[in-house]
Parts: sequence; structure tokens; C-alpha cells
Amino acid sequence: MIHSSRSYSNSVGMRVLTEDQIWEIRQAAFEVIEKSGFKCLHEKARRMLSSAGAVVKEERVKIPRYIVEGCLATVPKGWTIYDRNGRRGMEVEGRKSHYSTSTASPNTKDALTGEYHETRVADIATGAKVADALPNIDFVMPMGSAQDVKGHIADLHEFEAVVNHTTKPIAFIGYTPMGCEVIFEMAAVVAGGMERLRERPFVMLYPEAISPFVFPRDVVERILIAADRDMPQIPGATAQPGATAPMTLAGAVVQITAESLIHITLAQLRKPGCPVSMSGNMGILDMATTLMAMGAPEGSLGLAAQAEVAQSFSLPTWGLAGATDAKRMDAQAGIEGTFSIVTQALAGLNLIHDVGYMASGMACACEQLVMGNEVIGMTKRFVEGVRVDAATLARDVIDAVGPGGNFLAQRHTVDHLRKELWHARLFNRQTIAAWQQAGQPTMEDHVREEVRRVVETHQPEPLDGKIRDELARLKREGEKEILARLEKQ
Repeated sequence: MIHSSRSYSNSVGMRVLTEDQIWEIRQAAFEVIEKSGFKCLHEKARRMLSSAGAVVKEERVKIPRYIVEGCLATVPKGWTIYDRNGRRGMEVEGRKSHYSTSTASPNTKDALTGEYHETRVADIATGAKVADALPNIDFVMPMGSAQDVKGHIADLHEFEAVVNHTTKPIAFIGYTPMGCEVIFEMAAVVAGGMERLRERPFVMLYPEAISPFVFPRDVVERILIAADRDMPQIPGATAQPGATAPMTLAGAVVQITAESLIHITLAQLRKPGCPVSMSGNMGILDMATTLMAMGAPEGSLGLAAQAEVAQSFSLPTWGLAGATDAKRMDAQAGIEGTFSIVTQALAGLNLIHDVGYMASGMACACEQLVMGNEVIGMTKRFVEGVRVDAATLARDVIDAVGPGGNFLAQRHTVDHLRKELWHARLFNRQTIAAWQQAGQPTMEDHVREEVRRVVETHQPEPLDGKIRDELARLKREGEKEILARLEKQ
């Protein structure tokens, strides 16, 4: 029975798997790691695994279940990520959902002209600036892979562009091991020292192994670099059913789970207690076009299933939502972006990236990001559910108004209006006549106008000049050393 002196609020959610199905997937993942194993191209990591009791034969490694379970006992069951100023940003745990921008595409749909062109560092700065202004974008990734600087040092330019244009937490890929080291140095300068960065991390590393089950030397090195510094890291191998993973969603979820367990084991053997999520990407291959279908429902379904497996270990999860295969802001872009945002929130995924992808992930677009921000706001309100307590049951106000009255002038309405109702910024709720008088604007028109407004008027909180100078110095010195090392190879 509900007692009106208490408060009840139940968030809205969904389940994809039964407990028995989760158990079966877990068992299969452990068996794959122990019986089939993986390819590890990092010699020191192979020695570390062998010393721990893994079976190592040349580059093939098989890890007994007891070793993996031992590492699961030391990995944190979540973590807090802070913003650039050391303020609490996100609690990455349980079923709390946080959304981020798209990243790593070679092309950009220009924020002001709408034209497609190769991604430039300036585009990444603009993307971070727009994300900084959007209240429902919780963390930021570099929106694209810069093509106007050399690839091996592009991550240094991208991180500098992002950290200068947003105070929000940042997730980055890192294109080389040394690039990761330099970026952590740059982050430490911003945070006020490496110890302060460890205490209040505002950056997360996103190392991507190669599905199925290949861990290249440079990827493993990045895993170890993040582990040594106690920096949060997000396993990000991409399983494509029928291509780089089994065609069945259950088989693909087994693979993602196994690959992330291997990642966790590598990190925990190196540094017990370092934060790592249990995650990966579900990439749906369109067999007709050979492109990854960002809007495919199976992508969200598979990620929701994998998240339930990770949640059974009480570990953080990773999603991909707000993306579209469409090339412009049309109905397809809205439908695909909304479907994934809503379903993954209902599934309780934690870190949900790629809001802003267009053209099958081949381009980042501030337009899609701005529209995604609107949808996320709507979704967060829905997932909040219905609060039931003495005030919201409204017995007294119902009695005061009586039959045939209205509630417009009631204090209760004023007190609860903004708490109960989500307020749209971009959606058209005008009358037909008012809409016609305004020139019959479309959703695309509203989004473009909002992007332009943010680009032209939003001023991100600037970094201190001395910090900016130090970041630029670290970037220049890092570039020289990375390129010098490459020349020697």
C-alpha cells in the first residue's frame, strides 16, 4: 500500500534478457577466453599474463577463468568523472545514463553552411563549443578525426581543441601510445598536477582492440598507460555480426563480453583497482552497402543485451546512440537518432556516445548533435517516471477546485509546472496560422538556426592563459618526439 506521507519514484526501464540468458552468456564468454583465447601482440603483456597463470603459445593467449574472476574482484564497480574545473560531473555506475558527441569521422557536415568537407581541427573546436552549450550533452569527444594535420599526432591537436572549448568531461581515443601519454600530461596541467588528476579525473581513454579477439601492441600499450595512471578507460572493440562477430546477436554479445573481460584482465593485472568499464560496440553491417548501419534497431538491441550482462557484474557500460545513416536533417535522421537515444536510456546504459553521427558514421554534424540534445531532454524526462507523494497526489487541490473548475490559477500548478513538464526548445507547437505566418519552418530550419546561434554567441569558459601556453608547448614537443620515433622505425 502507498502511504501519502512517503515519496515513491520509479524510473522507467526495460529488460531484454532473462537471468538465465545472462547466465548462459556469461558462461560462454568465460569459456571462449579459456578455450579459444585471443591474439596478444604485446610481448611484455604476454609475459605478465603467463606469470599470472595464463596459457601462452607464441601470440595466442588463453586465460583460465579463475584469473579473470580475480581481476573482476579488483575492478571498481563504477567511478565518478569530474569536469575540467574539478567539479563532480558524472557518476558512471548503475543505470545512470550520460550522453556524448560523435567522434573520429573523416568528414564534417559544416556547422554553418551544412556542406560536407574533410574534418579540420577548427571543426573539432566548433563541435566542442556547441556541445559545451547543450545542457543534455554530458561529456565530449573530439567530433571527428582531423585531416589537416598528420595522423599520428592529430590526437594532440584534437584534445587541445576540445579542452579549450568545453569544461565538460572528455573521452578520447589516442592514436599512439605516446600520444596518450602526452594527452594525460596535458590533462594533468589543466587539473593542477597528476595527483589531482587521479583524484578528480576529467578524461577517459577509449582503447579499441580489433574484433575478433586481436589486441595489437599499440592498443595494449594504451591500456597499460591508462592503468598505470589510474585513469578510467572504456574498451571499445567493434563486433559486426556476420563480419567480425557471429551473425547471431547472442553470439556477438558473448564476443563483446569476452573481449571486454580480456581488456579488464590486462588492466587489472597491470594495476589492480584501476577503473575499466565492461563495454564494446555493436556495429550492424549492411550487407547491401557494406557500410555500418548506425540506425539499425539491432545495434541498440545488442548493446542493451550486453549492458545487462555488464550490469550483472555491476560494471559500467557503453552505448552508441543519436546517430543516423541519413545525409541531411530529415525524417530518417530524426527517427534513427531518437530510437537509439530512447531505447538505450530505457536499458540503463551509462556512457552513450556518438550523438551527432551522420552518413553511416562517416561524418560528424552539429545539426544532428543539437537535435539529439532535444531528444535526450525528452527521454530523460520520460525515464524519470512518475513521482508519487502527498504533494503530487494533489488531494487538497482537487478538493479546492471542485467539479467543473480548472487548475490554471492554483499555486500547486505554478509549483509543479516546471518539475512535471519537459519544455521543448526546437519542436514546433504553434498553431497552423502562426506556423504559416512564420514562413512554415521545418525542423531542419530550427536546428540550423540553433546551431548558428550557439556558434555565434556561446562563449565557453576560457582556460587560464598560462595553462593554454603550457598545453601548446606539450603539444609541440609531443609532435616532434612522436614523429621522430616514427622516422626511426
